[in-house]
Amino acid sequence: MQKQFQDQLQKQFPYLKDKKLLLAISGGIDSMVLLYLFHELKFDITVAHCNFSLRDVESDADEEFVKSICESLKIAYYIQKFDTNGFAYDYKLSIQLAARKLRYDWFSELLSDKKLDFVLTAHHLDDEIETFLINLTRGTGLEGLTGIPAKNEKTIRPLLKFSREQIDTFAKENNIKWREDSSNASNKYLRNKLRHDVVPILKELNPSFMNSFQNTLHNLKQSQSLVDDASLIVYRKVVQEEEHQKKINISELIQLGNYEAYLFQWLKPLGFSAWEDIYDLVEAQSGKQVFSENFVLLKDREYLIVSERNFENKHDIYKIEKDSLEVNFSLKIAISKVDNISNLTNTTIFVDEEKISFPLVIRKWQEGDFFYPSGMNGKKKVSKYFKDEKFSLIDKQNQWLLCSNDEIIWIINHRTDQRFIANNKTKNIIKLETK
Repeated sequence: MQKQFQDQLQKQFPYLKDKKLLLAISGGIDSMVLLYLFHELKFDITVAHCNFSLRDVESDADEEFVKSICESLKIAYYIQKFDTNGFAYDYKLSIQLAARKLRYDWFSELLSDKKLDFVLTAHHLDDEIETFLINLTRGTGLEGLTGIPAKNEKTIRPLLKFSREQIDTFAKENNIKWREDSSNASNKYLRNKLRHDVVPILKELNPSFMNSFQNTLHNLKQSQSLVDDASLIVYRKVVQEEEHQKKINISELIQLGNYEAYLFQWLKPLGFSAWEDIYDLVEAQSGKQVFSENFVLLKDREYLIVSERNFENKHDIYKIEKDSLEVNFSLKIAISKVDNISNLTNTTIFVDEEKISFPLVIRKWQEGDFFYPSGMNGKKKVSKYFKDEKFSLIDKQNQWLLCSNDEIIWIINHRTDQRFIANNKTKNIIKLETK
């Protein structure tokens, strides 16, 4: 196995040889084989061990075991003890998801703080089979059946080509020590139940099941690459990307017989999961929305608009004092006194200091707001301006106003109020510019 492993590294991960690697070592057989292999091949390695405090003295014994091995091999190591149960309770997560988040967040911190290049885990072929079956039983798209990625940003899994049986044989042949996790024997978790009850039957039905499964994964990944290519081609045709949002043209979308598949491909990476609600948006009335944790999908006339969720309070205000040089919120506005007017744009305005009162206030729009649009006679409700300019619901929610004594000076980045704008006769000119 060691020769196969070395060949696999040279073929798939040749760039690792000169990198500083962080090995995730639990003390179990898989991770101890991973540690042995990289130590024998003289890589620059550091060990990270997570004590999740889930098995009382057994967890602490795992920690001591990993420490002793690292010290005997003269390998640098880091240990982190977590209150996994408390974290899971506070964030309403399952124990497995809580442990995963704690683990990978800590690994990310170590990579950054210790100037390490990659974190390596000991996931293997049997883990891929179990993940495949878990996703299959819960319902998934093609992506959920393509296995665990060998590389995902800074995380690398170099043992995916090897089965649990190969790892077990190698560990025994090389007298590698490891710790048994008693929780692995329990069928409390779905993964363990599949491991103990389902996978053995599949192997019994087909003695070549492991090879067949690898071939299936390869074919599924090839199919996924075709889907990704088609998804990108259609995306470029149907989706308009703007600074803070993406607009999906509904009329072009519904010309595709399988448009639901494209919506799934585009929106799943953004955390969306309410697929029936999303598909219904195509025929829904304007204003209907579907949310993921960090994004919102809005039906607005002939578009589905994707944007980041706005967690700002609509009652938030920001003040500009007379001597302020800038103000920072979701935008940045620079303030300066100038002698003349130049380069007037939607993002740069010039106001007459004698016509305004400090502190100026930046706030969200409210029902009943009105202003006197530059270039027009008379006043206009801000809501009517939004309608005429075809602001979406999201645009309205995100729009900021610059005010003096609650009178609108500027619908920021869009239109000024003619009562406050400077001209060539203005003595004291203030320039405001968004960055």
